[in-house]
Amino acid sequence: MYRTRNLVAGLLPLLPGAAPERLAVWLVKGYVQNSSARAPLAALSIRKYSAAPPPPTQAAAEPFLNGSSSVYVEEMYNSWLQDPKSVHASWDSFFRNASAGAGPGQAYQAPPSLAVPGKYEIPVTALVPQFTSSGVSTGLPIDEKIIDDHLAVQAIIRSYQIRGHFGAFLDPIQIEGPKDLNERLKQETHLEEKDMDRVFKLPATTYIGKPDERALPLREILSRLEAAYCRHIGVEFMFINSLEQCNWIRKRFETPGVMSLDAEGKRLLLARVTRAAGFEAFLARKWTSEKRFGLEGCEMLIPAMKTIIDKSSELGVESIIMGMPHRGRLNVLANVCRKPLEQIFAQFAGLEAADDGSGDVKYHLGTYIERLNRVTNKNIRLAVVANPSHLEAVDTIVQGKTRAEQFYKGDSEGKKTMSILLHGDAAFSGQGIVYETFTLSDLPDYTTRGTIHVVANNQIGFTTDPRHSRSSPYCTDVARVVNAPIFHVNADDPEAVMHVCKVAAEWRATFHKDVVVDLVSYRRGGHNEIDEPMFTQPLMYSKIRKMKSVTEKYSAKLIEEGTVTKEEVDDVRNKYEKICEEAYVKAQKETQIRYKDWLDSPWSGFFEGKNQLKMGNTGVIEETLKHIGKRFSSTPPNAAEFVVHKGIERILRARMEMVEARTVDWALGEAMAFGSLLKEGIHVRLSGQDVERGTFSHRHHVLHHQTSDKSTYKPLCNLYPDQAPYTVCNSSLSEFGVLGFELGYSMTNPNALVCWEAQFGDFFNTAQCIIDQFIASGQSKWVRQSGLVLLLPHGMEGMGPEHSSARPERFLHACSEDPETFPPETEEFAIRQLHDTNMIVANCSTPANYFHLLRRQIAMPFRKPLIIFTPKSLLRHPDAKSSFDDMVETTEFKRAIPETGVAANDPGSVRKVIFCSGKVYYELKKAREERGLDNTVAITRIEQICPFPFDLIRDEINKYPNAELKWVQEEHKNMGAWSFVQPRFETAMQKSSERRLSCQPNTSWWRRQWAQLTGRPSPTDVVVTHPSASVSDCGRPVSYVGRGVSASPATGSKRQHLKEAAQLLADAFAGL
Repeated sequence: MYRTRNLVAGLLPLLPGAAPERLAVWLVKGYVQNSSARAPLAALSIRKYSAAPPPPTQAAAEPFLNGSSSVYVEEMYNSWLQDPKSVHASWDSFFRNASAGAGPGQAYQAPPSLAVPGKYEIPVTALVPQFTSSGVSTGLPIDEKIIDDHLAVQAIIRSYQIRGHFGAFLDPIQIEGPKDLNERLKQETHLEEKDMDRVFKLPATTYIGKPDERALPLREILSRLEAAYCRHIGVEFMFINSLEQCNWIRKRFETPGVMSLDAEGKRLLLARVTRAAGFEAFLARKWTSEKRFGLEGCEMLIPAMKTIIDKSSELGVESIIMGMPHRGRLNVLANVCRKPLEQIFAQFAGLEAADDGSGDVKYHLGTYIERLNRVTNKNIRLAVVANPSHLEAVDTIVQGKTRAEQFYKGDSEGKKTMSILLHGDAAFSGQGIVYETFTLSDLPDYTTRGTIHVVANNQIGFTTDPRHSRSSPYCTDVARVVNAPIFHVNADDPEAVMHVCKVAAEWRATFHKDVVVDLVSYRRGGHNEIDEPMFTQPLMYSKIRKMKSVTEKYSAKLIEEGTVTKEEVDDVRNKYEKICEEAYVKAQKETQIRYKDWLDSPWSGFFEGKNQLKMGNTGVIEETLKHIGKRFSSTPPNAAEFVVHKGIERILRARMEMVEARTVDWALGEAMAFGSLLKEGIHVRLSGQDVERGTFSHRHHVLHHQTSDKSTYKPLCNLYPDQAPYTVCNSSLSEFGVLGFELGYSMTNPNALVCWEAQFGDFFNTAQCIIDQFIASGQSKWVRQSGLVLLLPHGMEGMGPEHSSARPERFLHACSEDPETFPPETEEFAIRQLHDTNMIVANCSTPANYFHLLRRQIAMPFRKPLIIFTPKSLLRHPDAKSSFDDMVETTEFKRAIPETGVAANDPGSVRKVIFCSGKVYYELKKAREERGLDNTVAITRIEQICPFPFDLIRDEINKYPNAELKWVQEEHKNMGAWSFVQPRFETAMQKSSERRLSCQPNTSWWRRQWAQLTGRPSPTDVVVTHPSASVSDCGRPVSYVGRGVSASPATGSKRQHLKEAAQLLADAFAGL
């Protein structure tokens, strides 16, 4: 009606004599206000006349105004002027229209139909009886209440659609009763009991009427609205800004009888909820004091998920990836995925594992199952992704894995693969990763074309009430940010839950957008099975302990209505009990558990037939390097109209010059690594904040047309006709969510290089949960490998505490390498180290080594996460370039780069060996040259920090027997790699092949050390003959040079930074 008022307000100025007025007043007064201008043609007495005959609809003039009829009309007109009521209503209408300026043949208005209205039908004139359909007032008295009441009814319908969920009976334990929306709305709209039986026309924005019902009594309207919106389902959807989507939802909740379920469906539902409850009861009986985080109170989660899967399978989905917290996980694995029960029960036995790894508690484990869906008779693949106790951390990992499956299957519309995310109410509203997940839902390179979110709403978080855990009315309000419809449902009404889940699956299949199902339930026990909830929620749990379970309630309902018998209910329960007992007997016979049985992302065929200790080649032929380099340095071919920025043109020319000179900088080396992998059929994906251009404007993998919006060119997507796809995408301003997404993406296919780059290295710390819980420990806990690459810009360059250090110490402390064990020296030394570690940490100093390191991720016969501390100033450093000679077929990644200058030619004269990593090498090299110490100081770069190159470091130490050993780093002493490398240097020196070490007296270093230690002149010769003697026994420890300890990673003062950098270099070369 709001639109009607606006329409009339817009039309009034166009009508004769009209002025802006209230709609009801205008309808009463009409728009003919010129009666004062009428003059009687003759003074005749008033007479009564019959109805006027209908004239033709089109004529140049009224045809009946001829001959004697004109006199008749004239008499009536004079009579009408004196009293409009003296003539028939049809003549009254005619004269009014003619006086208002109606054209010939248009003044006549047919009288209303006399046909009897059908049931629930009303004539239009009943709405405004003072008017004919032409809108002309009949002059009869008006009751404005008629119009206001019709407006009120439409407002009531809309109010139910908007606010009906507030009046719904959603809470099974009735902590707070629902609001009486019906009475409140009647008060707001001034409707009374006497209006309840009046008939009102239904607007087009509701579906409560049956196909033949266009109007209903108010009592019936309210009854049907109550049934749709205020029973056990509360629907939030009117915030959606799409009329099509709103009408779609209205139709599925308002249509009479839409929730009806046949007898077969009810029996299936009873069987499913009985199994869900039976599983929890069986575990509680067999393992009374074991933590399992059961579903008691929310058993309907299992039938809900199975309904979503059934409906989605029916609509064409073949693969579903699920993420969930620990509550109910075992039940989902058993009754949704149908994982063998004996494997689940064996987890309670405390058996030893048959394979390597630390394993995880049973309620964190995932699985992958391919089975037949018995409802649709179609195969379905189900994966539940393993998750730690960080409840929502798995969300974007599931999304990334789903997106990857869609990508590899060519499922661009998400019709074959989808994701389901399960949440707890407190976590859904409390953890920021939920919001980050929603913000990815519609981004072009991150969308999964709709996710179904199911909230197991226990109305409590551990011991915290909702009033203390969120500020919003519902725990699901975060979903409104992406216009996701929210379906609240009382979990003690199984049939309502089924309907909501079917609608959710249909919504996702129709609109490919997110949707939320809020299962409002309760937690029958405490946070876990040995927790006492009465300590903190005594009133709540005193009510819960008196309640019957949903299984008891629903079975009683079906028995009462005659759908099933008590014997059938008992039979269903006993059959599942027997299945559990048989599985329990099998589990008792198990002697070991196997972590691989719980793998959530199997790589079929990847490991078969491979030598796990044989590395593939990382070098490529020069022709390939040149081809990629030239394509990467060129504008779009055959597109002269593509306008490139002048600055980009300079960059492209500089790249082309490097290619011609057979050299590469950092950006060109990276492009050649990516391009060569693409040539080999390896999909490459680079994601993160501003990665298309690069934070430091060095990459430029996407060229933008300078005069045409959204016109871009990606050189690496146009290298070869048959290359693999290349994806480079700027992400949302998120680290936690996006890093999790890329980890999930990398889990799907081992034959892909997936990279995530931080805008600045230290920004990764907002994603620390993903690194600690998934990347560093994922393989150990869940036998899950990942080749994900983290690119973290790192370097102390005076940019302040937050843009300097990528905190290498945090990654190194999470590495599983033993610092006191020198690995067995075999031909497979390097690759065995890679195989045995949990992740690789590197700080490259040359583009060629970066090139090999990226390619090695694919050349390895297994997968490990790779952490690379990438440079900032080195991106354009004139010395930080590599020759093609370091990248061709016979070359490989260098774990350490030894001294190659003049000092290496005369090692006996070297007085100091400096070990370092990354950018600081170039600063040390320059300072050495300035001081003229090229002959006496050797500088060795450790490119791969973990696994530590024990063998190469030992060889370097042995090469310079008379030199001091220094570790130089630009980070503070309590940061960086020092605490990681120090014990490993000692291990490397203890493994020296020289079992009899001689320290010569003519060595100036030895003289100084002896004098400092003993206070006496050095002897002529000292021979160490102990069987376990080492270089360190001769007094050659590796000492630290760098910044002192600090709480902050870097100073915010440029002056202080320069002072510290100068002191670092002075200390490094002190004593020479």
